[in-house]
Amino acid sequence: MKAEKTSKNAAYTGLFAAVAASSCCIPPVIALIAGVGGSASALSWMEPFRPYLIGLAVVAIGYAWYAYLKPQKEDDCCEVDAKPKWYQTKGFLIVITLFAVIAIAFPYYSTIFYPDNKKEVVIVSQSDIQIINFTIQGMTCAGCEESIKHAVNELDGIINVTPSYEQGSTVVEFDKSKTSKAAIEKAINSTGYKVIKDK
Repeated sequence: MKAEKTSKNAAYTGLFAAVAASSCCIPPVIALIAGVGGSASALSWMEPFRPYLIGLAVVAIGYAWYAYLKPQKEDDCCEVDAKPKWYQTKGFLIVITLFAVIAIAFPYYSTIFYPDNKKEVVIVSQSDIQIINFTIQGMTCAGCEESIKHAVNELDGIINVTPSYEQGSTVVEFDKSKTSKAAIEKAINSTGYKVIKDK
């Protein structure tokens, strides 16, 4: 019984660590679905801890499997032939393991949750086209990039948005007769990531 409880606790610890490892990328998708942009970057501070959380998840789930699969000492006093509870089954560990893998991999496929909202822009005058490179604080993955791209593309007159979390910037090409730098900054800031003002 103690081994089964240890296995269950280790599995839950691994699952929690796996979800926490991707917590920097999960809120932007939830914010998009819920229509609440400002909370998108709420957990981006956890991104530096991602490798440690992934390690903890692997060790905890590995230990849960070890505790489940290791031979149990036979109890001489009595035979209990009761049906095991759900958390004592191999199915439980398989579900936890699969969910942990899906959670850890979330930053790599989170972009599929963002619909393409780019609009067709009719350019009246080439002199109205402006390109600005915004320095942005808080982006940590492709999900962050998609959150910013989605927010900026909601504006009229946006021709192209190219965010890069590696460079911490977003290049926006737009028609200044239809939108402004201030409106783009406001759209980016509404996601929770911040445009750093040039000094």
